[in-house]
Order: sequence, then C-alpha cells, then structure tokens
Amino acid sequence: MVFPLDAATVVPVARAAFWLAFVYYGSGSRIVLTLFAIPKAFRGQIDIIQRNAIYSWTLLQPRPEIILLGSDPGTAEVAQEFGLKHIPAIECNEYGTPLMSSLFGLAQQVGIGPLFAYVNADIILMQDFVAAIEQVPFRRFMLTGQRWNLDIAAALTFEPDWDSHLRQQVQRSGQQEGPQAMDYFVFSRDTYTEIPPFAIGRLCWDNWMLYKALNLKIPLIDASQAVTAVHQNHDYNHHPAGWDGVFLGPEAAQNLELLGGPHYTYFMLDLANWQMTPTGLRKPGWTWERLDRHLDMLPLARPSLRPIAGRLLKLLRSRDQLPLAISKVKKIPARIVSRLRRSKPSSVK
Repeated sequence: MVFPLDAATVVPVARAAFWLAFVYYGSGSRIVLTLFAIPKAFRGQIDIIQRNAIYSWTLLQPRPEIILLGSDPGTAEVAQEFGLKHIPAIECNEYGTPLMSSLFGLAQQVGIGPLFAYVNADIILMQDFVAAIEQVPFRRFMLTGQRWNLDIAAALTFEPDWDSHLRQQVQRSGQQEGPQAMDYFVFSRDTYTEIPPFAIGRLCWDNWMLYKALNLKIPLIDASQAVTAVHQNHDYNHHPAGWDGVFLGPEAAQNLELLGGPHYTYFMLDLANWQMTPTGLRKPGWTWERLDRHLDMLPLARPSLRPIAGRLLKLLRSRDQLPLAISKVKKIPARIVSRLRRSKPSSVK
C-alpha cells in the first residue's frame, strides 16, 4: 500500500502513535521497532536477494513495522505482497540517487517508533537481532555491527529451523568483513534529525552515523558478537559504472566532502563504547591500540577534547621510542650514569 504523505494527517497520527509506543516500551514490555530500507530494482539476482532479506524481517518476533522507500521497479508490488508500508517519493541528488536525509526523515515521520532500524535491503536478519536490541537499557543509543558475507544463489524456503541451517552455512562459508562493514543501524527516535544530504548506497554516510553518535555522547554499541547479519554477496550492476561508479565516482567524492574529509572515514566500530555479546552488554577492555584510536578520533567528534587529547596522544605514541631510548641508555658508561644520579636534585627536602 502507498502511505499518504499529507503532513497535516501523517504527523499528528505518527506522533500520537509514537507516544503510545513509548509508554509501552518504557513500561518494560517488548520493543516497538520500525525497520526501514530502500531496495534496488527487483530484477535478476537482486530480486532473489532482497526478497530473502525482506521475508526474514517479517519473521522477527515481535514483528517490526516495516517500511520500504523509493520507487524503483518492483518496490510497490513487493510492499503490497508482504503487507508493508511504502513511501515512493524520496528526494534525490542530481544523479537520481536517494538522499539519506530524506530517507531517514520520512521514515521517522511515518514510523511509529520509538526505535528505528535502517537496514540495507540485502541483509538477512534473525531473531538474535531483536534479542540484542531488547537487552539495551538506554533510552537513547545507536547500535550497529559487522556483517557476514555469504554467497546465496537461490530463494530461501524459510522452513522451520531455517535460521539454524543458515547459521551453519555462515560458519562454514561466511566471512565477517571487518569494523568498516556496517549494514544496519538501530537508533532512538529523534537521534538522527539533522543529516547531511549523503547519497545513500555510496561511501562515508555510515562513518558519519558513528561520528554523530559519539558527537551526541550517546551509547554507541557494537553488536558484532551478538548479531549474525547476513549480507548476500552481489555485483554492482545497478550502477552504470559498476563497482567503480559506486566507490570511486563523483557521488562518493561528494559524500567524502560532506563527511569532513578522509580522516573521518576512520570512524569505525572499534570506537564503540559498548559491546553487545551473547551474554549481554559490556564495556570493551582497554588496550594501547584502542586508547590510541580514541585519542586520535574523539577530538573530531568532540572538539572540546582536542587540546588534552592531542597531548595525551603525543605522550602515548612517545612510548614507541622507549625501547630505543633504553638501548641507548645501556650504552652509556656506568661512571657517567653514577655521576648523573648524584647530581639529580631530590624531591624530598
């Protein structure tokens, strides 16, 4: 069905629904989640991939509200087939690519909330996705995680225990890509309201999602250990220039500029200040490498930290010179070391 976008009608109804859901959520009941995505044209292999993904979302319990956005061929028909909301009119850039700002804005305008999840339309989700969200104790947060890449050539049958079979396939043949590979983002309503006009499906907008969570000082949760999000491998034939067009084209360059430059692309999952594990939520442990990353990146998200973070980072990185300094000290004649010790002023009077 096509959901009417008359603001005079939609906004008050959506707000009323949100507050009802908020009361329900806040009372300790199960989550009320709005899941939204913008599929590509339902043709060939991508048709199979996207149907697999969308079908998996409908099996989540409790079933989320699901919104498909965009007007690519097949989107309206699939929304009707699965009984989903459909918003066809999305603001696009000069290349015809939908804008993230429009996508997130419309979803939050129409969805009932209070929690939202943007999911790429090629991602299969299982019940551990809902289980992870249900364990989050915060009112305001952002949760994301690494994806698992897997070749899936045929339509899934979704028979009983389909998820167990899929997990076994992931363990045998899947590959977890890394802290830069994020294909779902769960967040509280009104967290992401002022969004730059990123071209969706290109580079950098996902780095901005992490940057913004840290900028807002809200819990940023890495759910990679708890959620098996299955990315079905595909080509990039949806873009006229293929892979190069998606990752190296002018839209990617525009997104990089909107992000703030190359250094901002290092906002990745290893900067998360919480981890969701199979046994629950925890704070990640500190290592020298993690401390270095935080001191290097946090001043970009929180400029007030720049002076002290810069000094601490310089001090931290100077430890790399310590082994060299020790080796040099060992070469100093013992008599000189003794003289230096005698001449050193004491702090005790």
